[in-house]
Amino acid sequence: MVVYIDLIFAANLLIDGILLWLTGWLVKLKVSWWRLFLSALVGALYVVMMFVPELSFLYTFLIKFGLSVVMLWIAFGFRSLQSYLRVLGAFYIINFAAAGGVVGIHYLLQSSGEIWNGILFTSSGGQAYRLKIGFWFVLAVLPLVLLIFKFIQSSKNRRERLETYIGEVCVEIDGVSVTCPGLLDTGNRLNDPLTRIPVMVMEASLWEGYLPASWKGKMTQMSADKLLLETDGQSFAWQDRMRLVPYRGINRGASFMLALKPDLVTIKLGEESFYIQRVLIGLDGGTLSGEGAYRAIIHPDLIQKESAAETAVSS
Repeated sequence: MVVYIDLIFAANLLIDGILLWLTGWLVKLKVSWWRLFLSALVGALYVVMMFVPELSFLYTFLIKFGLSVVMLWIAFGFRSLQSYLRVLGAFYIINFAAAGGVVGIHYLLQSSGEIWNGILFTSSGGQAYRLKIGFWFVLAVLPLVLLIFKFIQSSKNRRERLETYIGEVCVEIDGVSVTCPGLLDTGNRLNDPLTRIPVMVMEASLWEGYLPASWKGKMTQMSADKLLLETDGQSFAWQDRMRLVPYRGINRGASFMLALKPDLVTIKLGEESFYIQRVLIGLDGGTLSGEGAYRAIIHPDLIQKESAAETAVSS
């Protein structure tokens, strides 16, 4: 059997570098390229040592664990014990996820005959499984597994960040209450230019039963002023509450948005609740979140203590 030590060294250098870089990304620590390379070099040299029979004593649990501690110290340094243990935990989570992913994909690609040929039965009635994974298979599949891990973790982080800005919105109009999740958008500064009343945007589909039937499916195709002209001479619920709010969209000129004047809006964000009367509900004909995470955009002025105090005084 021919063993290409240089190839094994290069492959482990690359794999260790990727695992360390992914560890830094997971714990949000920046690592310089030379420290990353030096740490990966230590790991790759350790793998090469397995071909030296006199150094077989190095392949024990304590030595392996100690090596990972040294590698992480080289790559990230030592800021505090808490930070270091966090890095160590992230490093092993990524390694276990990578190893499990490679084994799982290998198992999925095997035929039933290959699986049965790998099963061994001991004299005591026990069962073992002989696993043979090719070097090139590991080299090809591991980056894919790590990319999938990074994608899933990124999606999870985005979702967690998003959830910190998502609250519950309840809008009351003439005894009708509509509740939905709403996203606090700190960049949203949409106000009625005449009255300076803040505008909170909601999906129009939430109010379909109270809007003219002829508007259904047209709110994304026709401008708001033309929709109002369609109802000229026809009465519908909350006609006197309807407003036209001018705004300027991205990369386009001035437009109008249909808006409703509610009786009361209640916003629950975390442990706090806000009650607002001085607000307009802008109607969006599309879908605000492709994943359905929220169906309203909360204006930042609505969750200010001053707004709540102003509402209390007016009520």
